[in-house]
Amino acid sequence: MMNILDEITAYAKKRVEADKKLIPEEELKERCLSMERGSRRFLKQLKKEEMSFICEVKKASPSKGVISEDFPYMDIADEYERAGADCISCLTEPKWFMGSDKIFKDIRSKVKLPMLRKDFTVDEYQIYQAKYMGADAVLLICAVLDSSQIENYLEICGMLGIDALVETHDEKEIKKAVEAGADIIGVNNRNLKDFSVDISNAERLRAAIPERCIYVAESGVREMEDIARVRKAGADAVLIGEALMRAKDKRRRLQEFRLAAQAEGGRHD
Repeated sequence: MMNILDEITAYAKKRVEADKKLIPEEELKERCLSMERGSRRFLKQLKKEEMSFICEVKKASPSKGVISEDFPYMDIADEYERAGADCISCLTEPKWFMGSDKIFKDIRSKVKLPMLRKDFTVDEYQIYQAKYMGADAVLLICAVLDSSQIENYLEICGMLGIDALVETHDEKEIKKAVEAGADIIGVNNRNLKDFSVDISNAERLRAAIPERCIYVAESGVREMEDIARVRKAGADAVLIGEALMRAKDKRRRLQEFRLAAQAEGGRHD
């Protein structure tokens, strides 16, 4: 029986095949290789003393359904930038998250911040797509990819000058990410197989992540207390979606989160 992650990745493979018919893989690669190499500014932005905030633009999710009915995504991204976000994560998965490449490209044309293309990477083609649309980083999920795929995709990212947020959920996946050479490791507090959330996951797994890596806490961070917890556990950055998407005053909410992080001190070295 397929779980939700299996369904999403199966659909992602169909999307890739359809996209390859529009722009053949070799043509897309040539376009990307003729572009200026990226400066890996997503990683650079996360390498600072204070906790970094990756603010997410998303209309819906499999666990919550539609989060933002009207979804003025350009205004949301602009508000994040003015509020002092360090990076922006933008969903491009269309079926469960109601995202699109157009949404990403529209936001990219307006904001100057480093942007993560948040999608379910199942083929190297998607990394070239991300580069071509102006992404500074892609998401690689350990529960979806085997070790050789992660290693290969990280090499492609390096060649293109973009970063990869390598997402993990347990110690085994962290080991896989580290051995593949990941520089940015995310610990997802949400189990992608049943979408249950346990914020203590980020605390429990911190010790398994080498100090050389940037550690990002993902999902389930909703209150100032949650920010304080993951910061105290040693998170260098946090990715926040729903809590900011639902906030009427996103600027104020992000300021509150930043204050909670600052109360826990500087970077945990």
